[in-house]
Amino acid sequence: MYEHVLVPTDGSDGTMQALEHALDIASTRDATIHALSVVDRRLYLAAGEDQKDELKETMEVDARAAVERVADAASEAGVECTTTVRDGIPYRSILEYADENGMDLIVMGTHGRSGRDKLANLGSVTERVVENTDTPIMVVRMTDA
Repeated sequence: MYEHVLVPTDGSDGTMQALEHALDIASTRDATIHALSVVDRRLYLAAGEDQKDELKETMEVDARAAVERVADAASEAGVECTTTVRDGIPYRSILEYADENGMDLIVMGTHGRSGRDKLANLGSVTERVVENTDTPIMVVRMTDA
């Protein structure tokens, strides 16, 4: 049922919590993990002209490090992994990647909240993916570690 599992990553510890679930599924099903990090173009385009290039470069380095962190964890678990970095709007890029590559499952985490926002709130990227995909999705509630 699950041959290709997409794990969008921003490099955060929260992503690694979601990855634990994805690796468990992938290892028991002999599936491939697809690590995807999206450089959010809205952020560097909003920067001042003298900062755009440097910010974009920094974001690309961070994105490559994020997918490599997933790839390292997958390798340690004996799970095949592919890595991709894209430039775009995160939720749209995640949806496009899932469609283009025939993902069987998307595994994402929530964002940590506090107070009344803690009740079942999803991060905006996760929420938009959930609302706009036909691909099965597992949303992992992030916990403070």
